[in-house]
Amino acid sequence: MSIKEQLKLYFIMGSNNTGAVEPLNVLEAALQGGVTCFQLREKGEGALTGEAKREFAQQCQQLCQRYNVPFIVNDDVELAIAVDADGVHVGQDDMEAGRVRERLGSNKILGVSTHTLEEVQQALAAGADYVGMGPVYATISKADAKPVAGTGLIRKTTSLHPDLPIVGIGGITLDNFEPVIQAGASGVSLISAIASADDPFATAQKFAAAIGEIVQREGASS
Repeated sequence: MSIKEQLKLYFIMGSNNTGAVEPLNVLEAALQGGVTCFQLREKGEGALTGEAKREFAQQCQQLCQRYNVPFIVNDDVELAIAVDADGVHVGQDDMEAGRVRERLGSNKILGVSTHTLEEVQQALAAGADYVGMGPVYATISKADAKPVAGTGLIRKTTSLHPDLPIVGIGGITLDNFEPVIQAGASGVSLISAIASADDPFATAQKFAAAIGEIVQREGASS
């Protein structure tokens, strides 16, 4: 499966994103529903640290392996190397992407959050396999979220770099994700839309089916 295909339905979650519901149950339900990539983002109030974080990472990784879905670690390069994760995703305030690539080697996935065309260029120069763009819409999942970006940057980046895998993130729901794909993104990243859903399995299933329909339709019309 290509990186673009793996980005179609990209679920991001930490142990503190699912409220009173067991996070591993949410992750497995999402995987069963059709999530194509998973990122462990263990940050914020109540986040696990040390050995507890490593144990949780390994449990998430085992679930991802069972469903043949890439397991990506947010920011924590040491943890990713320790558990032999499939890759790492870093933001602009995390370890510089070029250094992450050096630490990971060439056979792991590297994703970088970008908010300008200049940051996209820097990510590509550093060896990024894909870029995340957003927040497309207003989001409550990240306390440090940047200003809402809309889909304009995705469209511009796609016109300049048509082969670059892009995933949109931030406030994305079943009602508003279509413009993100139409702008050129390979897929969408979701935190609360799945992590806080009453039925994570059904929600993931609906997203997977709807994205598949749009991709098919866009392909047929191009």
